[in-house]
Amino acid sequence: MKTIILGAGIIGISTAWHLRERGHEVTVIDRQPGAALETSFANAGQISVSYCEPWANREAPWKALKWLFDKEAPLLFRPQLDWQQWRWGLKFLAQCNDTAFERNVQQLVELGAYSHRALKELVRSTGIEYHRLERGIAHFYSDQKSFDDAGLAVEVMRKHGVQRRLVTREELLQIEPAFRAYGDRIVGGTYTSTDESGDARQFTQQLAQRCADKGVQILYGHDVLRLERHGNAINSVAVRANHPGAAGQKDQILQGDAIVVACGSYSAPLLRSVGVDLPIYPGKGYSATFPILRPDAAPTVSALDDGRKIAISRLGNQLRVAGTIELGGFDMALDTPVAKARCHMLSRRIEELFPGVCDTRTDEQGGNPQYWTGLRPATPTNIPFIGRTPLRGLWVNTGHGTLGWTHGAGSGLALAELIGGQRPGMDFGFYGFDRTPKGTRLQPARA
Repeated sequence: MKTIILGAGIIGISTAWHLRERGHEVTVIDRQPGAALETSFANAGQISVSYCEPWANREAPWKALKWLFDKEAPLLFRPQLDWQQWRWGLKFLAQCNDTAFERNVQQLVELGAYSHRALKELVRSTGIEYHRLERGIAHFYSDQKSFDDAGLAVEVMRKHGVQRRLVTREELLQIEPAFRAYGDRIVGGTYTSTDESGDARQFTQQLAQRCADKGVQILYGHDVLRLERHGNAINSVAVRANHPGAAGQKDQILQGDAIVVACGSYSAPLLRSVGVDLPIYPGKGYSATFPILRPDAAPTVSALDDGRKIAISRLGNQLRVAGTIELGGFDMALDTPVAKARCHMLSRRIEELFPGVCDTRTDEQGGNPQYWTGLRPATPTNIPFIGRTPLRGLWVNTGHGTLGWTHGAGSGLALAELIGGQRPGMDFGFYGFDRTPKGTRLQPARA
């Protein structure tokens, strides 16, 4: 089959790799000049199978109201005159109960475990290096009530096969001694040794190069103009070059047996243009990357800070801190008062946790912090859409929210299997398919 993939982030490139490995002819389209230059560019770096709880839980509505006017809030809802935002919000509220929470956790854990296996196999077969650290993830608490509640979350995760465990402050400081400077304010934590961390951008860009070496055609610097619908089928896409020197070039119509939409948050408006309406809304996240000044005192275990809802990962000689969700449309600005406050919060927090370990100075102070923002394609359940749409030939792999790096390798493998007619070996609700048993042979995709 000839497959066209729209999007060259971790999801699109993983899909391209697995399709090519199965003998398909593959073309990837991306508007950027290279792979992983949008949502996959500077995320938290965590492969967090064990920390995949959905945003929607019974406490989320009250927290969102409390944080409504806090520029540094972990979850900030910025009301817009946008029906899609309000519709998404109502669907999100419908998931804020214990039954939905546990159902969604089960789906996310299934996909996460499957994806982690796929990632390990892919790394083994390709030798890709991306500042990988297999040291686990530690989640620390500075509030006693939150730590007490963590025991319930551990029980839920362990019920689904995740070996996450409660640890005392002393155990946590043994696992990661870099927290000793902040240790008197830590009341306890949880830890999972099987999780890991690494640079998603480096991984994706190296995998993209390996795809190209194996014959995948990658058209960087090309805008997707429209999906071409013919009756109840999509078999072509119109694109236009946007790179320097492209002025005057004609639009291209690319034809394929399968068209895969993996454009992150931008998938939703593109799909709606042909009548496929998926509840995906952009969640603006922030990160900061700081040079490490004292390597011996910097953490090597990836961590979650419960108080600030941020993730911290060491990437070679740099420390990455990322977090917060801002629901306010397709806003990518870093120079607004809200954006500046959220970026500076990340700097302050790293200095509180690891004083003097990184260069956290602002530009005004003579530093060079690498602030970044990206739009996470969020669904109300946090469960992505992976599968076929009602339009013949049109497939989706999108809606991964904050777990694109965690679920990337497996999402690509799963969609490649689905397109080839094979049911992936996990209990997951693929879009456009009934919940058939694992390993069931499906009807192959048709042109």
